[in-house]
Amino acid sequence: ARLPVYVLIAGALFGTYAGSAIFSMYVLGIVLAIIMALLFRKFIPSLRGKPAPFIMELPPYHRPDAKSVLLYMWSRAVIFLKKAGTILLGGALVLWFMASFPWGRGVESSYVGMLGHILEPLVSPLGFDWMAAIALFFGFLAKEIVVETFGILYGVGGEDAITGAVAAHMTPVTGLAFMAFTLIYLPCLATVGIVKAETGSWKWTGFMVLYQLVLAYVVAGIIVVVGNFIIGVL
Repeated sequence: ARLPVYVLIAGALFGTYAGSAIFSMYVLGIVLAIIMALLFRKFIPSLRGKPAPFIMELPPYHRPDAKSVLLYMWSRAVIFLKKAGTILLGGALVLWFMASFPWGRGVESSYVGMLGHILEPLVSPLGFDWMAAIALFFGFLAKEIVVETFGILYGVGGEDAITGAVAAHMTPVTGLAFMAFTLIYLPCLATVGIVKAETGSWKWTGFMVLYQLVLAYVVAGIIVVVGNFIIGVL
């Protein structure tokens, strides 16, 4: 779900190094997962102690046949179409309404602009403007909405136009920080619901949301500080 965001930002800001920028996000995710697992095990009492054994029975491996592959592709396509027809479409419609009203006042003076300016002070230390704040806000519904949000707020359509608009509003440092923030911060709304259902605890669900927000902010802030320092030295 985050890949479209990576492709947009990296393609707009890193040129021939876009692939390396995207790959760095996956490396960052793996490193953070290992570090946080070690920290949680050390400081959270319920996670200490001897690891419990985990046994999973695996079926015999077979060469996939065309029918099985097509059925799997069809099931995944149906899931995506349901998501696109509900969460993505619904989020885009809500965003369009908030960006269009009050009618005739421009996107910055619209409802979404008002919300963005409220959120902007929270993310401005990271170099993000109010439009980036709104993109992250609606990204809580589904990360794919981030790209749609930029298109609506910038008032452009088409991949090239959105890419050009992003390049005009972000620097490579803030773009990399935005990618890292998108990687780490709140999972989508459906995932939060699944965590609540699996844990049966609002406490653990709230802890997950809070720690990912804080971690995303800290990591993005480090990227901005270090990146600007390196640019200043060079």
